Amino acid sequence: MTPPQKLLLGIDLGTTSVKVVIFSQENNQIVGKQSKDTQSNVPSDLGIEGNKQDVPKILSALHSCISRLPKDLLRHVVRIGVCGQMHGVALWKSTPEAQQKDSVFKLEIERERVSNLYTWQDARCDPVFLKSLPKSKSHLPVHTGYGCATLFWFAKNKPEKLSKYDRCGTVQDLLVSLLCNRKTVAMSTQNAASWGYFLTEEGSWETETLLEDGFPVDLLPAEILAPGESAGNLAYTWFGIPAGIPVGAALGDLQCSVCALLKNPTDAVLNISTSAQLAYVQSSFEVKLASESPKIEYFPYFDGKYLAVAASINGGNSLATFVKSLQQWTMELGFSVPQSKVWERLIARGGEDSAISDMEIEPTLLGERYDPEKTASVTRITLDTLDLGKIFRALCSGVIQNLHNMMSQDTLKEAGITRIVGNGSGLVRNPVLQKEVSRWYKLPLEIGQSGDAALGAALAVKH
Repeated sequence: MTPPQKLLLGIDLGTTSVKVVIFSQENNQIVGKQSKDTQSNVPSDLGIEGNKQDVPKILSALHSCISRLPKDLLRHVVRIGVCGQMHGVALWKSTPEAQQKDSVFKLEIERERVSNLYTWQDARCDPVFLKSLPKSKSHLPVHTGYGCATLFWFAKNKPEKLSKYDRCGTVQDLLVSLLCNRKTVAMSTQNAASWGYFLTEEGSWETETLLEDGFPVDLLPAEILAPGESAGNLAYTWFGIPAGIPVGAALGDLQCSVCALLKNPTDAVLNISTSAQLAYVQSSFEVKLASESPKIEYFPYFDGKYLAVAASINGGNSLATFVKSLQQWTMELGFSVPQSKVWERLIARGGEDSAISDMEIEPTLLGERYDPEKTASVTRITLDTLDLGKIFRALCSGVIQNLHNMMSQDTLKEAGITRIVGNGSGLVRNPVLQKEVSRWYKLPLEIGQSGDAALGAALAVKH
C-alpha cells in the first residue's frame, strides 16, 4: 500500500514526556505516533525551590521516538511543526556544524555546551525577588519559572553561569536551532510572551527596561516570528525525512493543545493533567482589561488572535497528592494498597450521588501565580462528611471551583462559549471530575479524542 503523501510531523517536548505524530493532510488523520517519558528531572541545589531538567535526555527521548516511526512514512514528511513546555529557559553555546554519520543525523548537543532546562515549575524567584524587578509595560505579568525572571535571578545571583553561554531559548527553540543548524535563535511570539517582558502588540522585548537593571539582553533571541512561520529548513536527512523541508518556529504546548481540540469558535478548552488550564479564543482584547483581571491572562494564539487563559498550578497534582497520602497512611498502619486500587475505589465512591456534601476543599497546595502564598484549606466539616467518597468528591469539586474562581461561568457566557471540550489524563480518567465540571459550569462537556499538542504543532504548519 502506497503511504499517503504530504505528511506533517508534529513534535511536542512536554514537561514529562516527548510525543510525536505523523499527520496526513490528504486523509486528515494521524497515521503514526510515538511517545516516551524523558525521565529528565535532575536534583536542584536549591532543593524544592528549583526545578530543572537534563536537556540531552530530552533530545535523546525525541531521537528515540523518531527512530521508531515507520520509515516509509518519514520519507514523505513535507513540514515539521514543533512545540513544547512554555515559560522555561535553557542556555547554550554556539556549536560546530553537526555531522551525519552513516546517513543518520544524530540529534544531540554536547553536555558542556548546554545548561539544564529551568522549567516553568522553578520557584527560585520568590515574591520579594519578583517585586525587586523593574516594572513591565506588558499586559502579561512576570511569574517565577518564567524565562526572563529566571535569567534576572542568575544575573543577580550567579552571573558566572550566564558567562558560559551565548544564547538562550525554550527547549523547543533549541530543538529548532539544531534541526535547522541556525546560527541565531528564532522564537515565536507565543514562547516570547510566556517569558515576560515582551510586548505582544509590538512583537518586541522591553530592551531598554531590561538593560537598565543589568539584564543579559545579548542572550535574548533576536528574531521574533509569528506562529506558523518557518524558522528555517531541515539541515540534514533525519531518519529518511528529507533535508530541506521547512521547520516551523517553535510554539507553546498550550496553544497547540487548543488548536488540536477546538472545533468551533464557541468552544472553551479545559485541560487537566499535572496542572489545569481553561482557555478560549478571542479576536482581540484591551490591555486594560487584562490588567484588571489578574486571574485571566491573554497569550498570543494564531492569526493575530489571543487565548484567554485561566492557568492553575493545582490540577491533577492535588488529587495525586491525596492518593499518595492515603497510600502512605495505609503503609504506616501496617498494610499496603496499590495506587491503582486507591484511585479505583475513590472514583467509585466519589461518583455516587450520596457523596455530594457541603464540605469545601480549597486544593491550592502550591499557591497560584496570582497569589503565590495561597495555601490549601478544608471547611464546613461535619460528622457526616468524614466519608472517603465525600472527601474525594469535595476535593474534585475544589479543583474545578478553583478554576471557576479564576474564569467563571459568567465569563464564558459573556464570551459566547456554549460548550467545553476536555482533555488531559487527569480529566479523561476521572468521571467524578467530569461531573464537577458540568455542575460548576452548567455547559455541555465533550471529552476530546485528539488533543495532543504534537497534533496541534503539525496543524500549525499546515498550508
